[in-house]
Amino acid sequence: MSLSINSPSAMPTNIDSGTSLKVAVMAKDQQKVEGQMALQLIEAALPQQSAPQPVGNSGHIISTKA
Repeated sequence: MSLSINSPSAMPTNIDSGTSLKVAVMAKDQQKVEGQMALQLIEAALPQQSAPQPVGNSGHIISTKA
């Protein structure tokens, strides 16, 4: 695979397929790591499971008469 870019002559203009394959694999691995980090961040932001809700009306009715 050859890639020509309008660049100064001091810069390489060819990319061999071995290097480009290695870069593609590294980019894919990086995306997987970033995806896992994003999922962990989302899970950490979720509200924690609280204690089970009480059954019945106990504690829910407050008398406001004085």
